Amino acid sequence: MRNMRSRDDGSTECEYANWEKPRNTRNVDKQDPQCSGGDTAWSRCSRLMAVCAALLCVLLLSIAILQSIKLNNMTEERDRLQFSYDSMTSRRDQLHAERDKLQKMLNDIIQQRLRYFTTKRMGWNEARRECRSRGADLVIINNQKEQEYLSQMCIGEAWIGLSDSAEEGKWTWVDGTKITTGFWWQGEPNNYDGIEDCAATGSKFAKAEVMTWADYPCETELNAICEKKAND
Repeated sequence: MRNMRSRDDGSTECEYANWEKPRNTRNVDKQDPQCSGGDTAWSRCSRLMAVCAALLCVLLLSIAILQSIKLNNMTEERDRLQFSYDSMTSRRDQLHAERDKLQKMLNDIIQQRLRYFTTKRMGWNEARRECRSRGADLVIINNQKEQEYLSQMCIGEAWIGLSDSAEEGKWTWVDGTKITTGFWWQGEPNNYDGIEDCAATGSKFAKAEVMTWADYPCETELNAICEKKAND
C-alpha cells in the first residue's frame, strides 16, 4: 500500500508499506470436533475405536459360540439317528435270519415229511397203530439234522419207529431198514431186565440235545412222533 506524506519544503513523498490480507481463521477452526483439539480429542477417538473393536470381537465370539453349540447339537442328533439306524438294521437282519430258518424248516417238513406228535400217551405198538390209522407211521430218523429238529420240537420222551423186537440187538426201523446212524444216550441201549425192545427219543436222563435215544419196555406209555411222506 502506498502512503503520501508532505515534506516540510512543500513536496510530497511516496511511502510504501507492506500490507497483508488477513487470513481466514474460520477455516482452520473447522476441524473434526471428535479428533481435534489436541491430546484430549485424540484420546476420545482412540477410546471410541477400541470400544467398537471390543464390541465387534464380542459379537464374533458370540456367533462362533452359537455356531459351535449348533454344530454339537447336530452332531449329537446325527449320532442318535445313526445308533437308531444301526439298531434297526441289526434287528432287521436278525428277523431275516429267523425267517429264513423257519422257512427252511417249513420247506423240509412240506417237501420231505409231515410229522406230528400224539397227545395221548400209549405203548409203542398202540402208538404205531394210531399213526397208521392216520395214514402215517412212527417216525424214522435218518440223520443228525432230523434228530436236531425233533429235539427242538419235542418236549419230553416220545416213541420213534425203531425196535429190536424181531431179533435182540438188531435195531430195525418200521420200514424194515437197518439202523445206520444212532443217537443213543450214554449207556443206551441197555435192554434193562431183558425187556427193553422199543426206542424213544428225548430221554429224561439224557444231558444232551441230540444224543437222547433210550430203549424202554414196549408197554411203557409215552407220547409218539408220527410221520407221513408229503406225497402220500
